[in-house]
Amino acid sequence: MAIDSLATTAKFTTRESAEWALRVDLAAAFRLAVEFDWHESVGNHFSASVSADGRQFLMNPRWKHFSTVRASDLQLLDADDRETMERANAPDSSAWCIHGAVHRQVPEARVLLHCHPPYATALATLKDPTLQPIDQNTARFYGLVGLDLAYGGLADNDAEGARIAAALNRHPILLMGNHGISVTAPTVAEAFEHLYFFERASRTLILAYSTGQQLNVMSEATAARTAEDWRAYDQAAFAHFEQLKSMLDAKDASYRE
Repeated sequence: MAIDSLATTAKFTTRESAEWALRVDLAAAFRLAVEFDWHESVGNHFSASVSADGRQFLMNPRWKHFSTVRASDLQLLDADDRETMERANAPDSSAWCIHGAVHRQVPEARVLLHCHPPYATALATLKDPTLQPIDQNTARFYGLVGLDLAYGGLADNDAEGARIAAALNRHPILLMGNHGISVTAPTVAEAFEHLYFFERASRTLILAYSTGQQLNVMSEATAARTAEDWRAYDQAAFAHFEQLKSMLDAKDASYRE
């Protein structure tokens, strides 16, 4: 089904609607990415599904700096609309390639955040980019991260999008070799928490590697237990995200517009 509202505004019965709340959260994620220095020029892209089948989704418009994204700016797209890239206000081609394919093929990936934060990207450049479990934060992701080591250039075609979607279908987090990171989750808050902790975990591992000393890697049993222990803190993602939004509100609440 084609969606006419590729324009950067949408109609809502009330601003308390579920879609508007999702728009606000996703807009906050863009602004927070700037606060944490995870943005990169006017590139990178975040999206969130609004339909039950995941195929209709919100995404940032082409080449708009993360620091200026507002809730009303987000484009409403349909992963099945093959004419999307032919329109004057078409999204970034790489964004459409990745997010269109993921929302088409992996309906449980409700929210998809893709960017190139410095430490996660540095990890992605290693011959073996495995996130070794050497502390609590690195062990948090034990068993959750897929490695995509088949980078072949910018993601800008259907085959590449399908390949990335297939890789994400097996893991909620995909470390993309020679590229960056993609995280998925049911909500913006949970996806942002993945991104937040993955970047911190990557920083710890990169700093440990920089010493030149041998890593003290946890056993598989200890890493698995630590990852499971983290599940008791799942609700912390929502508390963290709400407080981060409060910090944004105090600084510049225009993301809510």
